[in-house]
Amino acid sequence: MQTFGDTLGQVYLAIMANKLRSFLTMFGIAWGVGSLLVLVGLGEGFRSGQHRNLSTFGNDVVMMFNGTIPAVPNQHTGMRPYRLTLRDEADLRALPQLRAVTATLGRGDLYAVSAFSNTSGQVIGVEPNFPAIRFVPMDEGRFLDDNDLLEHRRVVVLGLKTAHLLFPGRPILGETITINDISFRVIGKVGSISRGNNDSDNQKLYVPLTTMQELFAMKGDNLPRDAVSSIQYQPATKGDTTAAVPAVHRVIARNHGFDASDKDAFEEFDTIQEEHMIGAIFDAMDVFLGGVGVVTLGLGAVGIINIMLVSVTERTREIGILKAIGATKRSILSQFFWEGLLITGISGLIGIVFSAGFMYLLDYFFTGKVPGFDPPRLVPWSAALAIGSLTLCGVAAGLYPASKAAEMDPIEALRRE
Repeated sequence: MQTFGDTLGQVYLAIMANKLRSFLTMFGIAWGVGSLLVLVGLGEGFRSGQHRNLSTFGNDVVMMFNGTIPAVPNQHTGMRPYRLTLRDEADLRALPQLRAVTATLGRGDLYAVSAFSNTSGQVIGVEPNFPAIRFVPMDEGRFLDDNDLLEHRRVVVLGLKTAHLLFPGRPILGETITINDISFRVIGKVGSISRGNNDSDNQKLYVPLTTMQELFAMKGDNLPRDAVSSIQYQPATKGDTTAAVPAVHRVIARNHGFDASDKDAFEEFDTIQEEHMIGAIFDAMDVFLGGVGVVTLGLGAVGIINIMLVSVTERTREIGILKAIGATKRSILSQFFWEGLLITGISGLIGIVFSAGFMYLLDYFFTGKVPGFDPPRLVPWSAALAIGSLTLCGVAAGLYPASKAAEMDPIEALRRE
């Protein structure tokens, strides 16, 4: 009785008898598997990079800025500007559709001077809850607290690049700088915040919002004393702004005297919608790239079926001899089935290994060097798809030719040249 080991031995001899043909067939399958994994991995690299870039803005945040109201809806002539205020912020805090709200006041025309250097990075007045909404990783010291805000303290937290410019290679905590000739005590330093080549957040200086309004209020004619540059908020339902945005629009429109349905009157950046849009784009890309990889893999499987049919034809006399000396249909079927399955399986493993190695090289050489892009990586679902496709391809590549071989009449097989 033929054992499984005997069957594998015969499969090995059959493969080695046609080395070039076997190599080319296996190369097609390995190429298909590698293409599938690398293409999907590239798409996931772009998705991951864009998600990482958005995460540097903040956690689930919508940013609203000062806007202009069209005199006629959908027309951009005769537009009336309006300024967001602390009253707007207070009204938004009362909305059940929001879980967090913060206001900021920024100016880029102020000069910061230390005992060693000077800089003109943006000075931004913020509230203590700012780091809960925006991405502000502390590197040294502390961020602003409620007492800083209530007592209008003249304290400042430096961005990473600003700290290096003002205190090159020196300690900063407890040191004093001047902002437009007004002294501020340094209480902290923020870690790196950058999006590719954009490191403007690293150049910021953070002071209490009340101090900013007291000393460096927004410039302009007929501006409210409590005017701010932006109001930023998070929806009550994480990742869903369908209720939050209309509620915010109604409050701002009511406070500033215009129709909430006039979308042109609002200036905002919704990171949640942006991430949903990016996710939809990359979902479509994954489907497309995965489809290309599966088609390539399918073509390789067709090649294996053809090669196996040729092999059956070439080995007709061998099959006849085997059946004449007592080989059963099952043993003939098993030999050809395992030959197709092993060729497919080994080819697939080679493709997985080489695609993983290629993606490792991309990771090694390109990590952090291409803005908005993370190197490709093996994606579990694509690996599962490749393994599942390989199994189907292997069964198809082995079963049909094997059944043709097993059905041969031994006398007819021996009569063929």
